[in-house]
Order: sequence, then structure tokens, then C-alpha cells
Amino acid sequence: MTSLQRVSFEFFPPRDAAGLERLAAVRARLDAATPEFYSVTYGAGGSTRDRTRDLVLGIHAEGRSVAPHLSIGSDAPEAVQNLLDAYRDAGIRHLVALRGDIPSGLGSRAEVHYAEELVALVRAHSGDHFHIHVAAYPEVHPDARSPASDLAHFADKVAAGANEAITQYFYNADAYFDFVGRCQNAGVKVPIVPGIMPITNYTNLLRFSEACGAEIPRWIQKRLEQLQDDTPSLQAFGLDVVTDLCERLLAGGIPGLHLYSMNQSKVPLALLDRLGHPLIRRD
Repeated sequence: MTSLQRVSFEFFPPRDAAGLERLAAVRARLDAATPEFYSVTYGAGGSTRDRTRDLVLGIHAEGRSVAPHLSIGSDAPEAVQNLLDAYRDAGIRHLVALRGDIPSGLGSRAEVHYAEELVALVRAHSGDHFHIHVAAYPEVHPDARSPASDLAHFADKVAAGANEAITQYFYNADAYFDFVGRCQNAGVKVPIVPGIMPITNYTNLLRFSEACGAEIPRWIQKRLEQLQDDTPSLQAFGLDVVTDLCERLLAGGIPGLHLYSMNQSKVPLALLDRLGHPLIRRD
């Protein structure tokens, strides 16, 4: 099995001071995995814009590498450029550029509709300062007309200046390898890092997956449904499933793993420990 050399974690910005304090403790524990960076999500239509910016700048001030998510949503380009200036002036070098969700009722009034336009805006405004990560969808974006059109949109993001991609989470390794193979055949050569969602709660996972189009294989969903009222057993089963997935991915030569932490540390660290992550500190 290929050794895991790169790992990163995603956070969402807490709503209050107590949540920020808990997240600081989570970050301190996740530091044991020596992550390449932490990423911070950006709510639909910029709904967490200020909280995202403040958390990003706070993590950066602690000496940690951080990648703010950025989406245009309903924002004018000037608002995006102001954020880019703040991040560049602080010395932040990573950025996750996403289409994002447009708030209902705005429709075509949003200034930018696709992530490749946002990537192009970042490059036009900030040159090569940022290492830009974009999203990839091994199981096809839920809004895509077809796998071919989805791949074409991904290629457009890369052509606009993206450096690498982080995938939507999935539980079928074959979907990832098929997508990477189709990208390579199309001449799209950027690293594509699998996004990994640990399984800790049946109801939440079902809701997230229905919203983003991620498939939960039927056998996994049926077991989770059976175990949903037995949290320890559900999490033990989920850890087995995700460990097996990551082992298959590592055997296939992936460039790294990006873990959707849900602002938790226990399960992500348990997963990395099982995978024998060589950088993890075992005090």
C-alpha cells in the first residue's frame, strides 16, 4: 500500500464563541497529523463570509496553513476581490474556489455562475499568488447533464488556472479511479485528492448525501439504518468502511487525502492511525 504523505482537514465556521473554543481544541488534536492545510467552508450565498474570513485569519495567525473556501454566490466581483486582498495581504497561499449555492430568488442576477469564472477572476486579480483547489465529482455533479459535460466543466476549471482538485466524498473507490482515468484521457493532469467523509451519524450522512448527490451503496445504507440507534456500533462499522475505502485508494496511488472533519477529531485521527499515517505523532 502506498504511504500516505499528504493529509488535510476541512472545518466549518462555528456560530458562537463556545463553538470556536471547541474547534480550537479540535485543531490542537488534529495537529498531531501534521496536515498540509486546514480548509474552512463558505456558506451558501456568502452566508458565513465574515465568520469564514475571521476563522481563516485566526488559524493563519496561529502559524497553521489554511485554505479559505470562496464562492461567488450572489456577491459582486468587488466583494470577492476584497476578500482576496485580505487573504493575500495576510500571506495566505491556498484557496478553494467553488461555484457555491446561489440563494433562492436571485437566479440569473448572480454575477458568476460557474467555478471556472471564479478561478479566472482570482487569476486576473491575484496572478499566481494562490494555489487554487477546485471541486471534482467522481459520481457526477448533481446538476450536470451527463458525465461528459461534467468532465468538460472540470476541464474548464483547470484551464482557467486551477492547480489541483478535491473531490466530493464517495464510498465507491471505482468511481474515483474511473473519473481520474477519464480526466487523464482528456488531458487533464492536475492532482485529484479524494475527499473523505467519516461515518458517524446515519441521519446526517443521509441528508448530506441527498443534498450533494453522493451515493451511499445500498449495503452500507442498510447496515447504517440497522445501527442508527447504536452509536458505538455504527461508528465502528463506519470506520471499517472508510478504512477499507482509503486502503483501496492508497493502493491505487492517490496524491493525498482530504478529510471532512465536521469539526471533530476523534474519528479522523482514528482513521489515520489505522492507515499507519507516517506523519502522525503518537505521544
